[in-house]
Amino acid sequence: MPTPVPRKGMPSPRLNREDFTARFLSRFADPAFGALAAELEKIAGVAWEAYDEGRKSPVTRKAGPGYADPDYHLSVDWIAAKEMIDQARARFEDADGPLRVLLINGSSRSEHTCPGEMSKSYRLVQLAETTLNEAGIETTILDLSRLSSEFGRDIHPCKACFSTAAALCHFPCSCYPNYSLGQVHDWMNDIYPMWMEAHGVFIVTPVNWYQVSSPMKLMMDRLVCADGGNPDPTLTHGKDARKAKEEELKGWDYPRHLQGRVFSVVVHGDVEGAENVRRSVSDWLKFMKFTPAGPDAEIDRYIGYWEPYATSHDALDRDRGMQAEVRIAAEQLGRALKARRAGELVTTYEGLESPRQK
Repeated sequence: MPTPVPRKGMPSPRLNREDFTARFLSRFADPAFGALAAELEKIAGVAWEAYDEGRKSPVTRKAGPGYADPDYHLSVDWIAAKEMIDQARARFEDADGPLRVLLINGSSRSEHTCPGEMSKSYRLVQLAETTLNEAGIETTILDLSRLSSEFGRDIHPCKACFSTAAALCHFPCSCYPNYSLGQVHDWMNDIYPMWMEAHGVFIVTPVNWYQVSSPMKLMMDRLVCADGGNPDPTLTHGKDARKAKEEELKGWDYPRHLQGRVFSVVVHGDVEGAENVRRSVSDWLKFMKFTPAGPDAEIDRYIGYWEPYATSHDALDRDRGMQAEVRIAAEQLGRALKARRAGELVTTYEGLESPRQK
């Protein structure tokens, strides 16, 4: 099959210098920056040059041994992210190390910003954390509410490189940071190792308009590279779309970098959509070859169904059943992890490769 030519035809998002400078300087609207106007103009000039020349990754070095093209220059940011993932993989594979669970708070609500109150999701994560710690499981909390409450904490959108060609989607993601576009502070390079080192994942998310929360969806999309993504950017000489198509058509093996984990999922809502969201999250994890922890480890419930939002935490206080179900889901996850390590929990898909990966 001949390699297809990448399709073009969308309007350019490119800014002229005047519009770029105005947008760049708009982040310094505080009058306190007024005394630094001349300095900021100079900084804006350097930023324009980086943008105009497309200096996405201004600091690089040769990939070195172990890559398809050892002389190709890779971003030092990507190299550092890859090293953290490799170290996390070693912790995951260490049979003598502790069992680890990544606890994810999928809510964007926090008392440290506009909502003025903690989320119920975080409270449920704390219940699971206590249960898992009591079972001797090491835990790490990934609190996605920090995207909306912490300075310089971002997860940038997935650019859908996978849809051009699987090999163009690098693991870890090489789309960010993009210094020329100001797409920095991306959290995913810290999040990938959290997933990699974890033997189990416990996700708690609210329902936001029949879907997972915005932070959850950003993270989910950016994990696409962990399921079939290319671990060697030199194979495609960075983001060469034509070369990536060529590599995929040679026969791509879709490496599943995170397969073999165990999961529990808790979805809570107040009016509608909880079951659909729970199915969506569970199906996503199963597609990545994660195994449900048990028959009570996938929960969708309503807290204060059609009651005032102002009393939702009080509703959770009263809902002893919901609290108990979360603890059971955590207990089942802990038991499943111990069974997996003892060789008692069978991974039924091993040795049975699907004829269609993606």
